[in-house]
Amino acid sequence: MADKASASGGTGKDKAAAKGSGFPLLESIKGPADLRKLPVEQLPAVAAEIRRAIHDQVSKVGGHLAPNLGVVELTVALHYVFDFAHDRLLFDVGHQCYPHKLLTGRLGMLSNLRTREGMAGFPEPAESPYDLFRVGHAGTGISTAVGMARGDTLNGDGFDPKAAPEGRRVVTMIGDASIVNGVAMEGLNGAGTLKRQFLVVLNDNGMSISQPQGALAHYFDRFRLSQGYGQFKKQAKQALKRLPGGSVLKEAYHAAGEAAKSWFHTDKIEGGWFEHFGLLTVGPIDGHDIPTLVGFLREARDFDRPMVLHVKTVKGKGYEFAEKDSSRFHSPGAFKIVNPDGENVGELVREGCRVEIKSEGRSFTAAVGDIMLDMMERDKRVVTATAAMPDGTGLTRALSRFPDRAFDTGICESHAFDMMAGLAKTGWKPFFAVYSTFLQRAFDQAFQEAALQGLPVRLLLDRAGLVGGDGAVHHGFCDVSLLRTLPGAILTAAIDEPSLRAAIEFLRGCERGVSAVRYPRDVVSDRFAGKRCPPFELGKARCLTPDFAAAKAEMDVAVLAFGTPAINACEAAEKLEGVLRVGVWDARFAKPVDTNLIESLVERGIPIVTVEDHSVVGGFGSAVLEAAQELGLHEARITRHGLPDRWVLQDSRAKQLAEVGLDTMGLLKVISEAAQNSEGVNKTPSVRRTRSSLVSGRTSEHKATRR
Repeated sequence: MADKASASGGTGKDKAAAKGSGFPLLESIKGPADLRKLPVEQLPAVAAEIRRAIHDQVSKVGGHLAPNLGVVELTVALHYVFDFAHDRLLFDVGHQCYPHKLLTGRLGMLSNLRTREGMAGFPEPAESPYDLFRVGHAGTGISTAVGMARGDTLNGDGFDPKAAPEGRRVVTMIGDASIVNGVAMEGLNGAGTLKRQFLVVLNDNGMSISQPQGALAHYFDRFRLSQGYGQFKKQAKQALKRLPGGSVLKEAYHAAGEAAKSWFHTDKIEGGWFEHFGLLTVGPIDGHDIPTLVGFLREARDFDRPMVLHVKTVKGKGYEFAEKDSSRFHSPGAFKIVNPDGENVGELVREGCRVEIKSEGRSFTAAVGDIMLDMMERDKRVVTATAAMPDGTGLTRALSRFPDRAFDTGICESHAFDMMAGLAKTGWKPFFAVYSTFLQRAFDQAFQEAALQGLPVRLLLDRAGLVGGDGAVHHGFCDVSLLRTLPGAILTAAIDEPSLRAAIEFLRGCERGVSAVRYPRDVVSDRFAGKRCPPFELGKARCLTPDFAAAKAEMDVAVLAFGTPAINACEAAEKLEGVLRVGVWDARFAKPVDTNLIESLVERGIPIVTVEDHSVVGGFGSAVLEAAQELGLHEARITRHGLPDRWVLQDSRAKQLAEVGLDTMGLLKVISEAAQNSEGVNKTPSVRRTRSSLVSGRTSEHKATRR
């Protein structure tokens, strides 16, 4: 079937950039239809070019390396067998999509990987009709695929081998241990009820981002290491050799000999486990053997019931350094391969060469790792957990040094949060280290099992705010607006390493409800190095411009900054010296906010600018506005500035901050405009009314306002 979708996926400029790139086969593939014109024997050469193209570009700019290297042959085989201009291909997580993008006409966009001008690091429908969902969270692929399968059937477009052989087939690929996610389990439960073709490709690389955790991961391990697996693989290959004299699936599943039968009908193999969901299971098969993959997929393509195809792959395949340390090279920064003399050689050419990943400085994540180690040494009641992100949250060393008090739950944020609540209930001091974007998956648990119970679960919110190249799927833009709704919650933010240490120490003493500290994917600032960082006091801000700290100090604008934007605010204030008098506060708390400071500033007629690396909807600025209203301060001139109410796409974090006006120059403009807008406004102190008078006069006042 000819491609029905545009295969270019890029501009004429993109196509021109692709020419002469050193990848002749890839250059000739403008879309999957071109791939399907090649003989099977040539597909390994295509895979080799894809693998080299991904390695070369990620080494320059960073990105998801090991997970994409591991699915090259599998992706080639899928596009060779299915027509995804017509059929449906849905990714789970999405960070394994680079080969898919290169096969769908986007080679010319690779040179600008993870930037606005180039290729997003996750599926992006705006780039190509081959990308069906923007997706960066684990476990969702099976459920969305079930929905599309049902929708196609209802539309009369679904595949049926007899009634509608030209109908749409549905395939979803899930891997990196996402199968253990609770949403994936719910999706499998739904998939088993389908009465049509539906293929789940389980990419089993024995890894998630780090080592997979939990009973199900060990279950797969036991099967892969068994003699039965090796025997079945040999017999399955023999079945393939008998093509086209019968059904590969029939041969492999039903007639591969007594050993295969015994394994497929015992609880030692996941086939029995998946079949409890109503899905036939075939495999594992070698995910790097293209002829074997093509043979099995051709049979699975026309199967008329839901199926799981278990494919065994090697994460980081093709590059020894990535295979040996696939956690480190899951999503590295730019890197280079150097010889013993330190010379960049571009590839591993001889023994003694090493890989150096570019570092821009000490990160907040690294600082958290040191802080937690120190705290766990000092306080034997502190426990911590991560959901498959030990490197990404800084807990790798804690897991090694304190195996009885540090836990990796796998990609199971909801379970991790509930487990932390259980530990809190039994008297421990739990710290859950989680990316802000993934906290959203456990909000119900934050509500029901922690906040509602009054249990002290402490959150270390990494990647809060704009995250750079990962883009919209990973921005931490709504943690404050979510958690601020929970009664008793305490929400803090750090501006540098000393304040991060002080915030975490403060959280250690929180004994009721949910508490959190947020910090970005960035390096720690040394602007206040050598200056004392005062301890956190509940609901108290810290003045970062001492000249304006006094209660009656005159100023033109007061900036209340929540988190690291305080650093840029200080730089903006310096640039405005001699023009405007700008006081800057590290707000420290979004709940509770510093009401004494707000009241003092408003009653003195000083305009306030709130700044945050978080959505303006329901964030810190909203908390300040609400506090002013509750205090009865009706003359408050408060300007909120943060992430706009729209999606911010992939690019460097610095460019994203500039785009939304959170860099130094952007804040300089916002501060200047706030001061200008306040000129000529009556600055007589607002009359603060008591809560009782506010309540008693509310009705008449609202009527007067409407008039």
